[in-house]
Amino acid sequence: MDPIVLDPVGTIISPVKETREMPPGGVPAVIEIYPRFVQALHRLEENSHIWILSWFHQADRRTLNAYPWVSTERIQYGVFAIRTASRPNPVAMSLVRLLRREDNRLYLERLDAVDGTPVLDIKPYFENDIVFSPRTSYIKGKDRQYRENRMLRQALTHHQEECISMQLAVRMALIAEEVFGHLNEPDLMVTVQGSPCLADAIQGLSNARLANPPRFKFVPHTLQQTIWQSDKGTLTLTWQGNPDVMDAEDEELLIIDFGK
Repeated sequence: MDPIVLDPVGTIISPVKETREMPPGGVPAVIEIYPRFVQALHRLEENSHIWILSWFHQADRRTLNAYPWVSTERIQYGVFAIRTASRPNPVAMSLVRLLRREDNRLYLERLDAVDGTPVLDIKPYFENDIVFSPRTSYIKGKDRQYRENRMLRQALTHHQEECISMQLAVRMALIAEEVFGHLNEPDLMVTVQGSPCLADAIQGLSNARLANPPRFKFVPHTLQQTIWQSDKGTLTLTWQGNPDVMDAEDEELLIIDFGK
């Protein structure tokens, strides 16, 4: 086979210079497209989200097996089974929110690529990119703060509004994950009694569908409550009305009832 030659179309401008310094979820960043490729950006700003394919030039290309850095569990995976940067060909695929375009610069809400990372390609995000309830490996985050930040990003991506109901959904999902593990398991039933915003965010976090299989039920109510059920038991979480949703202790925020 002839050699594969990749011609970068731009570069990342980021305040983070080293991979080990990159926080989970990335940081605000800019892509500077090289002048000869500017025409390829025509009408890209019509899209709110885009895929960035970049080359993680600081990655170790000899690695075939790795431990997920987000987990404290020492379970090894092949690099094709996880999203580690180290891999034979360190092509990174990142879904990002495009804030605006200014000539040959794209301003991104967050990106996990360090300063100077070559950009290989840009593609718009389409509706048919969605797989709402996929089957995935379960890699538990290394600590609660990491899991909370991950869920906040996930809930915001799905719900598109950072409101108190979205934050409440994250706190409820955190507790449910600690009890049941992977919230995408097909035998985990989820019932929401509360506002449409709470239901929407919980559905985004649990990937529970109304059918195929039926895992999700929503009952409009002034009460803000979620009920999680599997063969492990039933967990009922009821908001006590404390507005300090993100900082209150679990017992100050919620009535927690678990029974087998």
